[in-house]
Amino acid sequence: MTNPLAAGSLEGKRVLVTGSSRGIGADTVGYFAQAGARVVINYRNKEARANKLAEAIRAAGGEAITVGADLTDPASVAAMFATIKSEYGGLDILVMNASGGMESGMAADYALKLNRDAQVNLLNGAIPLLGDDSRVVFVTSHQAHFINTTTTMPEYEPVARSKRAGEDALRAVIPELEESGIGFVVVSGDMIEGTITATLLERSNPGALNARKEAAGRLYNVSEFAAEIVSAAVDPVPVGNTRLVGDTTGFTSD
Repeated sequence: MTNPLAAGSLEGKRVLVTGSSRGIGADTVGYFAQAGARVVINYRNKEARANKLAEAIRAAGGEAITVGADLTDPASVAAMFATIKSEYGGLDILVMNASGGMESGMAADYALKLNRDAQVNLLNGAIPLLGDDSRVVFVTSHQAHFINTTTTMPEYEPVARSKRAGEDALRAVIPELEESGIGFVVVSGDMIEGTITATLLERSNPGALNARKEAAGRLYNVSEFAAEIVSAAVDPVPVGNTRLVGDTTGFTSD
């Protein structure tokens, strides 16, 4: 996949992508770095992967730092932002990519804590670092974005509802963000081939991925979806603050 951002187009910009040590987040932060941005690679427990990605970015002439943080721990998030302020002085783009809820061994309310409460706290912590003409991008899925009107697989419903709750909570502050010159965009994608979520869904509901692929015609892969995320960070804010990626067949709006 070709980087949709021109080389040097984000020179001097400072970008944080949560959950960026692997998968969609890693490709996203890589595109930003190739465009000249100074990037923050955030991870929860994949420090080695984050460091390897940062080293690759630096070797290619880019600038990157790694900051570990558990987004469900407010103190950990505060420490992350303190590091970012110390290293970069602020932020121009925040990509809220990290999410979860299908992991085994987690508390019953973990999905809601991560996908709603932690996202609200993350945005609140970022606002003092975001200046005029900055951008916040919230990454979600069609299965979550449309959950109020379109049912999803039972295995995914708790996660979908928690992600939609997070989206709704963030949308509630759009007027305040706009007053501060901060643009907000929700990027919602169909199932993405090669992601952890798709793997877990396929494991719990064999055939789900192929069924969705047949209905949609094709599914985006990790690098293609990452390209849409970085584009959402620089393109004009769309009507309704929503960028739909991939087919929406079978999904109905509110």
